[in-house]
Amino acid sequence: MATRWTLGCDAADPHRLAAFWAEALGYEPEPGYDDPDGASIIDPHGSGPAIAFLRVPEPKTAKNRMHIDVRTSTGPPTDPADRENRIRAKAAALSAAGATIVREQTYDGHFGHIVMHDPEGNEFCVA
Repeated sequence: MATRWTLGCDAADPHRLAAFWAEALGYEPEPGYDDPDGASIIDPHGSGPAIAFLRVPEPKTAKNRMHIDVRTSTGPPTDPADRENRIRAKAAALSAAGATIVREQTYDGHFGHIVMHDPEGNEFCVA
């Protein structure tokens, strides 16, 4: 049996960051979690880990060494043009929600994924 776990994240504004990641991942606020200095989101289907955000006084100072990859599909690769369109659509939606596009990554001249920053500058990828 796998160990249940929670991804813990530092934040300047935990509620704003939790709202962004809930939208990005299709999560929802954790019922009963009410803390002005923290927020927690959960997978409504119960299969993904909880993600907690805790207010910290210090600002982000370096590149994060672990990050979330937002996947636009599951299963085997599909048509490359369709995959690219789904990635671009998700990146556009996340930009509207407060993220910024950093760059597009290509592999051997082929579109790979989009690197983004969440509202507090944490790097993640849309693939």
